[in-house]
Amino acid sequence: MVADPDRVSTLMDTLRGVSVVAILLGSAVGSAEELEALHGPRLEMLLSKLVDTTVRGVVYESVGSVDGALLAAGADRVRRFAARSRAGCELIDVDPDPTDPWLVEAENAFQRVLEAR
Repeated sequence: MVADPDRVSTLMDTLRGVSVVAILLGSAVGSAEELEALHGPRLEMLLSKLVDTTVRGVVYESVGSVDGALLAAGADRVRRFAARSRAGCELIDVDPDPTDPWLVEAENAFQRVLEAR
């Protein structure tokens, strides 16, 4: 599903029965404030809500056109979530351009999360 990350509550019903969530916002566009919120408090809110779902793994895109510091902070949030919830987590750390290497890494990240569970 493609969803609006600014409206985290609208995602929760769609996560019923989902095992792995992909957060692919490494090349999201918006103002500096919007991107900071997206990879900061909104990401934190989503992760906190995942604890009470069937989700047992997160794949996070940690490279893209968004400021590297924001992506690194987002990756840290995902790692902390995984540690406290015992969920799997993988980072896609391949530049999305060109697409082919990125797609291979994304598929591998999903596979690693699924195999770890």
